Amino acid sequence: MYAEGVAEMAGRIRDEDIALVRERTSIAEVISDTVTLKSAGGGNLKGLCPFHDEKSPSFNVSPARNVWYCFGCGAGGDAIKFLMDAEHLSFVESVERLAARAGLQLRYVEDDRSTPRTRPQQGQRQRLVAAHAAAVEFYRAQLGTAGARPAREFLAQRGFDRAAAERYGCGFAPDAWDLLTKHLRQQGFSHDELVTAGLSRPSRSGTLIDRFRRRLMWPIREITGDVIGFGARKLFDDDDGPKYLNTPETPIYKKSHVLYGIDQAKREIAKQGKVVVVEGYTDVMACHLADVPTAVATCGTAFGSDHIAVLRRVLFDSDERAGEIIFTFDGDAAGQKAALRAFEDDQRFVGRTFIAVSPDNMDPCELRLAKGDLAVRDLVARREPLVDFALRHLINRFDLDTVDGRVEAMRRAAPLVAKIKDREKRPEYVRKLAGDLGMEIEPVQRAVLAAANGQPTDGAPNGPARPGRPTPTVDSPQSMVERESLKLALQEPVLAGPMFDAVEATAYRHPVHQAVRAAIAAAGGTATAAGGAVWIERVRDACDDLAGRALVGELAVEPLRIDGEPDPRYVSITMARLQWGSVTGRIKDLKSKIQRINPVSNKDEYFALFGELLSLEQHARALREQAAGGL
Repeated sequence: MYAEGVAEMAGRIRDEDIALVRERTSIAEVISDTVTLKSAGGGNLKGLCPFHDEKSPSFNVSPARNVWYCFGCGAGGDAIKFLMDAEHLSFVESVERLAARAGLQLRYVEDDRSTPRTRPQQGQRQRLVAAHAAAVEFYRAQLGTAGARPAREFLAQRGFDRAAAERYGCGFAPDAWDLLTKHLRQQGFSHDELVTAGLSRPSRSGTLIDRFRRRLMWPIREITGDVIGFGARKLFDDDDGPKYLNTPETPIYKKSHVLYGIDQAKREIAKQGKVVVVEGYTDVMACHLADVPTAVATCGTAFGSDHIAVLRRVLFDSDERAGEIIFTFDGDAAGQKAALRAFEDDQRFVGRTFIAVSPDNMDPCELRLAKGDLAVRDLVARREPLVDFALRHLINRFDLDTVDGRVEAMRRAAPLVAKIKDREKRPEYVRKLAGDLGMEIEPVQRAVLAAANGQPTDGAPNGPARPGRPTPTVDSPQSMVERESLKLALQEPVLAGPMFDAVEATAYRHPVHQAVRAAIAAAGGTATAAGGAVWIERVRDACDDLAGRALVGELAVEPLRIDGEPDPRYVSITMARLQWGSVTGRIKDLKSKIQRINPVSNKDEYFALFGELLSLEQHARALREQAAGGL
């Protein structure tokens, strides 16, 4: 489908402009907007894949070749493909986004490819994002008007001055039915675009009116910084709407994926390896201004699995670097319920989960206003493990002075202990729970063990299976050298050049390796290639085998088996070893065939095969000498 998109768009965006976008784009910078990347050695980077759930980083990026590949789910490609997959953009929108980022002016041609043009029709996503950007400026300007005084007072009463309001783009939806709608229509946005964006809605009479009126507005940005929605706070008593009103679900705004403040917090989250999850917009602002820059909040929905996936990628929450996830909840019953619900999600994180509850049951905004910035920082510093909080509040609901109360508390608490993902800590929590309940340790141990054994397990592996994924025998020397030669062709085609092209496809034994070798030939061979993402995509497009296409992406980022930079000698050694494996296989087959022939009755065939065997053995000796030094 990607190849078809490229072919289709080649008639609209000039081919040389697409190539220039690829050349001028830093794939590491593009991907770093959504995935925290760490060094993987050999100049490559790695992170947690945004396309499937994993606990060990298998998502690899090769800045030198401007390509990416996930060894876990098989997705891969260049920066254009990443935006298409990660942000659900069309090929056109992805190219345009990268061109704007690189400061490039794209040139277009009409369907007959004869008349160049430079003003394309923007894709839907770009139009909706542009409409939100215009709405942000409109609402910000309205915040300074006389009618917005209640909004300014609301901010001031919570400790936010003008600079804070500007930093977070706060605005005001005026007391008018269609002021924003008319403003955006004058800027060229259509009726359908404004409704689709969630900025306007049809009235009972059928006319288009503003969705938000008489409210304090917060722009909600996705991780890349684009505004995709709004949160609106009620200010007037005669407003019969909910306290907070959010943008409805739209093609660009999915509340289960959005975290308020992630655009400003992502770099500190990655740097510190921790994130603080709060409950509202003002809490995020208060934390950031109090020097807790890792705070984020959900937008009108409960914290869920999609939010976890976003945070894990930013945290680089993996077996290699477990992060800290700190929840802040009110100490009331609703807050306790939310904390217990958060513990259910604890298993989705590799890192440790904590809870921070103010002694006075104040949220971070209230705490900062009452006691200052230091109190907010202390709140986070005093965090306790979420499992401790959950156990304490669970057993406190029972009368531990009675036998029935202790036994029921044990039965309810045992599953929580059984869910602790660090198995080495479970015995300590068993002892702690027995002490808190005033019971002997043996019945608590049995209850926890029963709970652990009673949990259903389906044995599903981490991440989705990939039908048709190539599974070369990695322990086979021949398979390893086949992969190495293909990597040289994909990663270093100028260096591999004629040496690679001179070795026929018959030297490759694995059928998927044969398919990739054939695709390289169909793409023009390494002698004609300049390398980079364009070359890799050309090979991928030329490969008719699905498993081969996946392998092209995999080999494009897999490190070469050499310390330092490859040179012509290394290519020569690799190709010699490749041929040597093929030649020795043919020698073995010939010897077997000769042994089955009667040299008396089939003298001519016998001596022909024997002559071929001698020639192959001589060739094998030459290859063995050429391959001296090995991989």
